[in-house]
Amino acid sequence: MTPDERFGDALRGRREAANLSLSGLAALTHYGKGHLNGVENGHRPAARELALRCDVALDAEGELLALVPPLSPHPSHLFPPSQPSRAAAQRRPVLAEAESPPEYGAEFDRLIRGGDARYAAGAMREADRWYLAAYRTAAGDARAQAYAVVRCARRWSDPGQADRELPHLLRGALAALDGDASPAADGLRLQLNAHLAKKLSMAADSERGARQAARTLRELRGLPPERRLSLGAEARCEVLTECRWGLYDFAPAAELLTVSEELQDAAARARSAHFHGEALVALAVDQLRAGRVDSALATVERHRAHAARRRSALTTWQQSTLDTLLDLWRGRFEEAADWIFGESRAIVERLEADLTVPADTLRRTRLGQAYWLLREQGRVGELFDSGLADGMAWRAGLILALCETARYDRARDQLAAFAQDTKGFTTLPPHGWSVPTVTLLAEAYTKLAQRAPADSQLPPLSIQLGERLAPHTSELALAGRPTVLLGPASRASGLLALAENEPARALHHFWHAARLARSSPPLMARLRLDEARAHLHTPAPGSRRTATTLLTTALRSAEDLGMATVAQECSALLPQTT
Repeated sequence: MTPDERFGDALRGRREAANLSLSGLAALTHYGKGHLNGVENGHRPAARELALRCDVALDAEGELLALVPPLSPHPSHLFPPSQPSRAAAQRRPVLAEAESPPEYGAEFDRLIRGGDARYAAGAMREADRWYLAAYRTAAGDARAQAYAVVRCARRWSDPGQADRELPHLLRGALAALDGDASPAADGLRLQLNAHLAKKLSMAADSERGARQAARTLRELRGLPPERRLSLGAEARCEVLTECRWGLYDFAPAAELLTVSEELQDAAARARSAHFHGEALVALAVDQLRAGRVDSALATVERHRAHAARRRSALTTWQQSTLDTLLDLWRGRFEEAADWIFGESRAIVERLEADLTVPADTLRRTRLGQAYWLLREQGRVGELFDSGLADGMAWRAGLILALCETARYDRARDQLAAFAQDTKGFTTLPPHGWSVPTVTLLAEAYTKLAQRAPADSQLPPLSIQLGERLAPHTSELALAGRPTVLLGPASRASGLLALAENEPARALHHFWHAARLARSSPPLMARLRLDEARAHLHTPAPGSRRTATTLLTTALRSAEDLGMATVAQECSALLPQTT
């Protein structure tokens, strides 16, 4: 009997024991009924991806996965490839779920593989139980326990939420490795420190986490080439992934882009489906933040192919989130609405019901995209009418929404409170989430200042906001990780300059913003409206004629896109140009 036939027999036996039809198994695994029938009959090869999904669906506890032959015993990180033939270069690389764990015992191996199978299917809470069982099984073996803790640490955590259990496990595993100078222990220490850095950076001690992430990354990069290779490509992926997130709020977007590119290369060497997906999302995020939208589009398409192979609810969610972000950027509002108010609701409910990922992660992403869609369409009032605004944790977004629904007193009070809480924005981190936050606050401040220039209750925040935006003039403000691409930070700088009655400086910023926003029709409509306002404050000859041209173009675009508020503002300004 061939290996494929043995797998097929075992799969059929498990399915029938579960009293499940082929159609039922197809629904659970997202593989076609015909494909599964071919596998059961031994006519189709048993792929690891299919084995992982069937293992989880049938609660086979790793039995099915164990029947699939491992990949090549010669990992690419030990034997660098020679010049490939043309045929080899055209073949799609096979992605493994993970490198095989070290030999820590058959039961430990079974539990780790069982956890990996559940993690791959998106059942993170269930995977966590298997990894913790492996941790307990390895009592007395510091390296094995460290290996299990690294797996546990891959769980999702809500930003800003303290995960008290994992830091304790990570520190305990590090302490247990103290005095072990073996290369294996060195690699485990790097991974444990990288995970600890990320967990710290996502909670209250973010600066300490960022410092540890930078230190761990320097240690990895400072290893001699042969030592770095001896760690294994998957261990390098682990360190790069976690350190990058640990540095997210404290390193420039361009610097993190080099890390995500390094991660992409390491993931290809590891042939790991998990890290391939992680690398693609990280790369797309950093490309967007660095203003390289065209490159990000290509990366998102590569992630689409990855998501199609994985077929899990989580990868579908990540792909659809990226697609919706880009639909909003490009003005494809109907497509964005179909996802936000349609399929995403069902996926959120299913993932939350299964305790797959933290609930807030999903809700915030969906609410953030819903808010931006309504804002672009001039329907922000529906946030308050529907009660959606009550669930908004996005403080800066809420302040702008208050401004755009004429709740000016509340907006002013909220903005003043935000400035006070952050000591004039000085306690915000230098990068990451603070960039979209300050971008939105700058626009809100501008609206308040334009409405009542002599409002003595409006604190003078233009200088502080401008100082926070200054290092990011070549970046796009990306909210979430990722949720919404707000636009160039330089546009916000231009709005502040306009509020200070400096139209020439405002036009300079708007010119830089337009270079980054050319692929976004909604943003170009807003920028032309901004430029027209600046020209109306400029005494130079021809300024009003230029403003007329800009407003006419912006009005036409806004009407075509369904941006009601922008269209109304253009119509209101046009009479002032004559």
